[in-house]
Amino acid sequence: MESAYTEGKMNLGKRILLFVATNIAVIAMLTLVLFLLQAMGVDLGRYGSVGFDAVVAVVIGFSGAFLSLWASKWIAKTMMGVRILNPGQGLHPYDQWIVETVHNQAKAAGLSKMPEVGIYDSPEVNAFATGPSKKNSLVAFSSGLLATMDRDAVEGVSAHEVGHIANGDMVTMTLIQGVINTFVIFLARIIARVVASMVREELGLIVFYVTTIALQIVFGILGSLITSAFSRYREYRADAFSAKISGKEKMIHALESLRRTVDLVDTRHPAMAAFKISNKSAFMRAFSTHPDIEDRIAALRKL
Repeated sequence: MESAYTEGKMNLGKRILLFVATNIAVIAMLTLVLFLLQAMGVDLGRYGSVGFDAVVAVVIGFSGAFLSLWASKWIAKTMMGVRILNPGQGLHPYDQWIVETVHNQAKAAGLSKMPEVGIYDSPEVNAFATGPSKKNSLVAFSSGLLATMDRDAVEGVSAHEVGHIANGDMVTMTLIQGVINTFVIFLARIIARVVASMVREELGLIVFYVTTIALQIVFGILGSLITSAFSRYREYRADAFSAKISGKEKMIHALESLRRTVDLVDTRHPAMAAFKISNKSAFMRAFSTHPDIEDRIAALRKL
């Protein structure tokens, strides 16, 4: 699924976690299948060969990523309770304006098929784009964002999300995730085979798979550094796209509106601020999927 508009709170973390969790679930499931096959006596080699490990890594690695992509829009609708706005079906004038705004921006971006547009109930100020392809996409806004931001800011947000679709960010992220998954699985299996060779043969298979799963988790966390870096890069690109489609000042206005909302939450609810990822920490910045709001505004002013 495509990254959310906000900078690392609530929905964004939830959807990124869901994407990663889906990949891990598929990897774990297929790893378990391999374990059961070997336990049943299917000859896959004692712990497999390097060539076998490479094939397993590619198949499992990309399966998880592409299954996440294929199901991304359905998962978003289901998990977030997105209400689709169908144009021409007695929509409220403001809802009709939202649909027309997204579709006009999509046409300006050269998309051949208009994204679905939806709203979901949530007090957070958030929006996201998702879907397996440019021809099968969704742009959704939280009720909190629509209640908080004026029309200029909403236009900036909308163009930002359309930018993610037009830039093909969903597919690119999936390919990156697939490559990372492949290396994670391959390296984990190679190291696990070495570890398993150091124990008694009757324990080797169990040690191999326990070590494999443990290393996949560790390497997967390290791999998230790469996906997070790309996510930050695509946010800058989507901001620039919004500046081109809706106007630079509208996107800056949207980010400033978001910043005021974040500051208000921190002031009224300091306990929530304590759990918020701080971009001031270099370590946490590396795992952040969004650049700092100030950095995004500064980048837009340079355009």
